[in-house]
Formats: sequence, structure tokens, C-alpha cells
Amino acid sequence: MKFFTVLAALMATAMAAPSIQVRAPGDFTIAQPGTVHDMKVTKENTLNGTYHSDNTTIHSRAVNEARATGLPFQFVNNFGGSQVYAYVVGKDSSNRVVFVLADGTLVYPSSGGSGVPKPITQNIKIALPSRGNTLKMTLPMPLDSARIYFSEGELTFAMVKTDIGDGLVQPSVTNTQDPSAGLNWGFVELTYTPQRAIYANISYVDFVGMILSMSLTTTDGTPKQVTKGLDSGAVSSVCNGLADQGRSDGYPWSKMCVANKSGQPLRVLSPNDYTVIDGNGFKNYWDNYVNQVWTKYSSSPLTINTQGAAGKVSCKVTNNVLNCAGDNRGYNKPTAADIWGCNSGPFGKNGNENDVHLAVIARLCAAFTRSTLLANGGNVQPALASSNYYKTNPTSHYSRLVHVHEVDSKGYAFAYDDVNPDGNENASGVVSSGNPGTLTVYVGAPPA
Repeated sequence: MKFFTVLAALMATAMAAPSIQVRAPGDFTIAQPGTVHDMKVTKENTLNGTYHSDNTTIHSRAVNEARATGLPFQFVNNFGGSQVYAYVVGKDSSNRVVFVLADGTLVYPSSGGSGVPKPITQNIKIALPSRGNTLKMTLPMPLDSARIYFSEGELTFAMVKTDIGDGLVQPSVTNTQDPSAGLNWGFVELTYTPQRAIYANISYVDFVGMILSMSLTTTDGTPKQVTKGLDSGAVSSVCNGLADQGRSDGYPWSKMCVANKSGQPLRVLSPNDYTVIDGNGFKNYWDNYVNQVWTKYSSSPLTINTQGAAGKVSCKVTNNVLNCAGDNRGYNKPTAADIWGCNSGPFGKNGNENDVHLAVIARLCAAFTRSTLLANGGNVQPALASSNYYKTNPTSHYSRLVHVHEVDSKGYAFAYDDVNPDGNENASGVVSSGNPGTLTVYVGAPPA
């Protein structure tokens, strides 16, 4: 899920010095971690808060106070590698960036007025115990736009001054020279409201990194919610599968795997994120398929089930534009970048879309991603069972392989992975409750 914003001028300043993308001698992209000076300020990796002080401030919280008013966390180390650290960060109720330590201490980092990323030097990490053991802590306060990072080794975070306050520059998966690029890491997205409601999410829309799972108990008697995510060997397995696919069709699937200097895979980028590194690798990947779809639905209708008040609507290509009944905008042919991201070109939004248009965007992009528009029965979307997805080329082999390695079929592999014929299938990696008990995150192997 992407919800951070940053000023365009700031982005231009931070990205002025280009970085060289170093390719693996074999199949993978090799990380070349640099220093804080190599960090890039982008809307994807910057959390903007309000400016609060010229200096970093630290506030201690009594453990008993936190337990009385906060949300209990448990971090279970099933990883078994070197030291694993956690970082709990988000925005408080005053919109200030804050890190929370295991004892409830709050660290409010400051850029000191710096217009370029300034590394946070205070202790903001939480050391997890050895494999098979659990760390318990309490989140003492509401947090918005939060993440719980887990990493094998210490991550680098920085602060930068913006026109509205201080922004947190977080590790980037698309910058191979980010100082954290050579580490194995991942995160859980989190919101904990002042009303004590919680929303936590594991997603693979952007990348697959350190394997994480989670569960949530409640205080209202409802069953425990569990998201097991991917199996413990998923990163290497997905990378091997992508390498096989690349050797088969000649596209740079394996380059979506980022490895350390020893060639050990660390993470897998989604095709959408990989285009940040290489905008041309898949540029023409979908062209023939899109042309075939447009040709087919120039002479026969495509039915989109909006699964809402509008019901099923008929669509047809006229003058090279796909138009749907009741839709206030038409659809030009999508490019590969449009299909990977589902948020640009014909799938972009400007705020003036009606309900039919919003429904069609999701179902049309899902059909492209899964390559079902030319399949038998593909003239009605969504209509085909998941066993029919990713069965032909071109398709999203990233999504295909991610779903192969999901233990419980939870966790989106692209933006509209919730689209399904029944309209009620839950494929998200979300746990949520208005009456939460304890949030448990498992690092490494998922729970049995």
C-alpha cells in the first residue's frame, strides 16, 4: 500500500545526483549500498510530518502507563539468521514523525533544518531476541501511516526539512545505492486510531522482502485473525522461477530480484517498481496482447460486472477507444507501465470518475494482469476462477509466482488483487479490529 507524499521541488533536489544501476554478472540485480548521501527523497519512501523542534527530542513513557492505554505487540523471531531489529515508526496525533522503542520511549527525530537527508543517529532500533523467542512491548499511543520494519542488520533512516515540516526518508527498494540496499528487510503497514481501532497489512504490491506473518487477537470474542503470507523460502524460489521465465521468453524477469554482492537474493521487486530501475525492459511486453484485445472487442462486446448498483455493463471498442455503458470516460490502449501499476493511462484517476468507471478500472486492469481477456469465458469480467489466471503469455509472472508461494492465499500481488467473480473473496493481507487484543508479527517462518 502507497500513501506517502513529498514536495516535487524536494524530490528534484534529492535526485539531482544520478546513481548507476549495477547489474549482476548472472541473473540478478546487485545492490551497491552507499551512504546517506545516496538516499533519494521520493513520494514512495518519504513520510511527511509537521516540524516540531530544531533538535531531536526524546520522551520516556512509563511501562505501566503504556500497558494501561496502549496496544500490546509481540515480535516472534522465527528467522534464525544474524541479529534482527525492529523499528516502529509513524505519525502521532499532532502529525509528527515518531519512533517508538520497546520500553515506550518516544523519539521525535529532527532534520535540524537540513534540506538534504540527515541521518538519525539516536537509537531507534529494537533488538529482537534469538530464534524461537518473543519480544513483548506496548504501543503507547495512536499512530497513523505507520510501519513496523524488520531487518537483518541496522537500517538507515534520515530526516529532511520540507515546506510543511520534517519528513522521514525511509529505506528504498528501488534505489540500489540506498545505504540499506544490501540488507534483508521488510515491513508491516499499521494504523492505530485514537478510538483504539487497528489496521495492519502485509502486501506484495511493491516487493517481496523479509518474510513476515501476523495474527491479531480481539477483546470482543471474535476469532483470532491470521495472515501467514509467504513461505520461508519464497524469495529464493520466486527469484529462481523468474530466472527460468526470463530464459524462456527473453524478458528481464530475473533482474527484478535484488541480491547482495555475494549473489544471495534479498528481495523481489514488482514489475511496477522494477520500471524505476529499468524503464525499457518491459516497455513492449504487452503490446501484441493489447492489440488482440482491442481487435476482439471491436467486433464483440466485453461485459464488465461492476458488482454494484450498475450490475453488468457492456463495453466495446469504437475508434480505438473502449467505452462502457454508463461510464463517464473511455479507455485508450494501456501501455506496459499502465498495466503494471494500474494507476496511469486509462487506469488513472482525476477525481471526476463515476462509480461505473471506478469499477471498470479495477476489473479491466485485473483482467490484463491475469491475462484472462482472451481466454474462453473472458468476455465477462470478472468471471473466471483463479485456476485460470496467469495461464498464457504475456502475463504477470511476478504475481503468478507470489501466489504460488503464499501459504494461505493472503497478500495482494498487484493493486486490484481483490477482484474476483464472487465479489466477497478476501485476498488481502489485512488484520483489523475496533477491539484489538494483541498484534503478533512473526519474522521468518510463518506460524504453524
